[in-house]
Amino acid sequence: MLETGIKCVKEEVVTEEVTAEVVGSGGLAVYATPAMIRLIEHAAWESVEGLVEDGCTTVGTLMNVKHVSASPLGAKIKAESELVEIDGRRLVFNVAAYDDAGLIGEGVHERFVVNTEKFMSKLASK
Repeated sequence: MLETGIKCVKEEVVTEEVTAEVVGSGGLAVYATPAMIRLIEHAAWESVEGLVEDGCTTVGTLMNVKHVSASPLGAKIKAESELVEIDGRRLVFNVAAYDDAGLIGEGVHERFVVNTEKFMSKLASK
């Protein structure tokens, strides 16, 4: 059952594959903003995936985060999500990411509960 307060933490280590230089979001060998967003979104999605109605999933619709500090190769990244609002099918999460030295990103992420079959059917008609 979905209820506010649901939390999830996901972790990864900064490797070359998740640097700005490799993902194409910049020219430095530092943790890429798109990689941070992916990890944050994964935490939010995973936190509720087993709690939505059978035949449903959630899709990301809004990501509003600040990337406030760079992280070097080898740093351990921890992304956290907390479900703070449920408005019908709309789910709102407070999200944050940390490295070994502290906060590196924070913001809000929204997801919508969708019927998987219906969603994919609409997509196929595009």
